[in-house]
Amino acid sequence: MIAVHSTRLGPGAGGTRMRPYPSLTAALQDACQLARSMTYKFAAADFPLGDAKAVIALPAAWDDRGRTELLQRFGTLVRQLRGLYVTGPDVGTSATDMDVIGTTGAPYVFGRTAEAGGSGSSAPPTALGVYYGIEALAAHLFGAPDLRGRRVLVQGAGGVGQDLIPRLQRAGAEVLVSEIDPTVVQRLQDAGVVLVPPDQVSATPCDIFAPCALGGVLNRESIAQLRCRGIAGAANNQLATTEDAERLRARGIVYVPDFVVNSGGAITVVGVEALGWSLAQAEAKVRAIGDTVRQVLQRAEADGGTTEAAARQLAEQRLAQAPGSVAHPVVVSAGR
Repeated sequence: MIAVHSTRLGPGAGGTRMRPYPSLTAALQDACQLARSMTYKFAAADFPLGDAKAVIALPAAWDDRGRTELLQRFGTLVRQLRGLYVTGPDVGTSATDMDVIGTTGAPYVFGRTAEAGGSGSSAPPTALGVYYGIEALAAHLFGAPDLRGRRVLVQGAGGVGQDLIPRLQRAGAEVLVSEIDPTVVQRLQDAGVVLVPPDQVSATPCDIFAPCALGGVLNRESIAQLRCRGIAGAANNQLATTEDAERLRARGIVYVPDFVVNSGGAITVVGVEALGWSLAQAEAKVRAIGDTVRQVLQRAEADGGTTEAAARQLAEQRLAQAPGSVAHPVVVSAGR
């Protein structure tokens, strides 16, 4: 399924997520919610592309031997849209998968491997943007961006998390990690990383919590247990409901909206491959994520509202100034 939420800033762009879902309805809801988040993500970053997302819903008993054929069929769907939607990696897909999708979906596929003419994984620049966001959050909370001695809990050591962890360690932070993949857990243990069991994440004391796994982790139950000062992480749709932003504010926990802080990968991949940016230009744009975080936190503090509302206001102002077209969901299903 491909959900195009807005082309007001340009053609719809967003990653392809591939994973099992409990139902096709759940997959459709995820695609639409993710596409809506991309609208705010690119608008908040002042990036000249529209907003969309794709979901490939795998059956529970998926045989990965059919992966190539499935990805090529998806590439055909992308190409049929003639540029309405351009894609890249997301949860469950990689730069190598983009190579495969590109065999039938080019020129609308980005984030391919360097060998295939792409810019490679989007995870490192995503992690870099999150890191700049964490620095800005630390400055807001503690008066300086210095992370030395600060305890940061990273939830999820996948592509983004595994790049973010060493960045934080090099900055002198005390890093705690929670992960569910047994192979990754073993690798982290071998490296001497302090691990937190998944069911103890919310109740673990830390200065900054960085959710870098799947969404919905900030909900009524988990927020009541949180023992952190601030939140900034890469996971999409971290709030289970819109009311959870107010719950965080009421508890005095400063939340950096995910769509503000996790745009570094999309900005870099599309900027370099589609807009012809140099890596230096892309990194400068990713570094500006920290400036946007500071602007959002200052606006929320001045207004006395939630950071989620402040970030959306910033994005909506930029959308209102754009001359583009579609501002409502358009869903295209690839079928079975």
